[in-house]
Amino acid sequence: PEPRKALKIMRVIVLGAGLLGVTSAYFLSQLGHEVTVIDRQGTPGAETSFANGGQISVSHAEPWANPSAPLKVLQWLGKEDAPLLFRLRADMRQWLWGLSFLRNCTPARTRHNIEQIVRLGTYSRDTLQQLRAATGIQYDQRTQGILHFYTNPKEFDGALAPAEQMRALGCERQVISADEAVRIEPALAHIRPQLAGATFTAEDESGDANQFTRELAKLCEAAGVQFRMGHHITALREVGGRIDHVEVTNAEGRFERVRGDAFVLAMGSFSPLLAQPLGIQLPIYPAKGYSVTMPVKDASKAHQVSLTDDEFKLVFSRYTSERGDRLRIAGTAELNGYDRHLNQVRCEAIVRRVEQLFPGAGDTTQAQFWSGLRPATPSNVPLIGKTKVGNLFLNTGHGTLGWTHACGSGKALADIVSGRVPEVDFAFQGLQGRAAGAALVPSRTAA
Repeated sequence: PEPRKALKIMRVIVLGAGLLGVTSAYFLSQLGHEVTVIDRQGTPGAETSFANGGQISVSHAEPWANPSAPLKVLQWLGKEDAPLLFRLRADMRQWLWGLSFLRNCTPARTRHNIEQIVRLGTYSRDTLQQLRAATGIQYDQRTQGILHFYTNPKEFDGALAPAEQMRALGCERQVISADEAVRIEPALAHIRPQLAGATFTAEDESGDANQFTRELAKLCEAAGVQFRMGHHITALREVGGRIDHVEVTNAEGRFERVRGDAFVLAMGSFSPLLAQPLGIQLPIYPAKGYSVTMPVKDASKAHQVSLTDDEFKLVFSRYTSERGDRLRIAGTAELNGYDRHLNQVRCEAIVRRVEQLFPGAGDTTQAQFWSGLRPATPSNVPLIGKTKVGNLFLNTGHGTLGWTHACGSGKALADIVSGRVPEVDFAFQGLQGRAAGAALVPSRTAA
């Protein structure tokens, strides 16, 4: 089908060329807008989107903040290899984030947050599938589902109620036996005696987020989107309640002002730093995640299906293409400000867990380690939509689910910028549900 025509063609400046920025740019361009993307890196997807876990996981909808979290966090304090590590700092933003995190640990808030995350995730996965069918984009994708496995009976029992809620919301996360888990993924046979149970979501997927971002950026450029890479964004300047321009230092070190009709803030963990001078306090704190990428050593021992080890907060994906056969293991979270230093203890803990589960599957001698700052909100619900500044919009705060939510967030954000109501029922910023004011036109009827 032909792209829907925008109600008003605008020049939109997208700040950030990660997954969220590039998907925003793509869908804004599809609606006919003139789009410019600005980023300090040399290529798109070079920061948080560079080496994530690779999962399109609607089933990974239970937020970190849940009733079991406070006790776990206390037990993990000071443990360098803990799945979730609060490294306490003299940082007011960290303490305020932590207090809000605790407030979101109630059963009622957890259920509400799961509902938001599942709705957006399902819409986003459908949107990705439609985009893939329309463009033929390739990114080492696998459509074999995602299997959550549990080696701790208590952790398995704790997953049953969230899985039931997800099924009620349309995410078919099925509870299965340990034997059924091994049938779906034979590589789990090695730990069959330790398996307490599993869940399986056949509709979930996996793929290389960095490759997707770069390939989608090429499609954007072919459609006329401009990318200003190597440009450091230093400030947003407001005049009369609207953003007049963004200040940048270009690749040659020269100062520039970039003007537009609308601005999209999609800078991940750095979004709060740019919003704060405007009086906008974003509840986002960087959660440093780790990943390990290694070549497959023995294909018969390596997993084919994308996996989630909930107890250790790790996800497992496999990429097979002309670039080789690789395993990607990612996860854990360390709240330690903007530090990206690789903690060797945490890196070794991931490799140790891989060897426990799949001994000999990957070549650990060639393991490549990476860390990235994931923009986490206390609720795990991202910030998408309007701000109090008339022409400034948000697409940020996606935490560990940026890849899962990217396409749906980008499409919904493009609708909001264009004055339309998004198709998905989600608590967008600045909108009161789907019936969001007479000024917005339902997107299904605005073609």
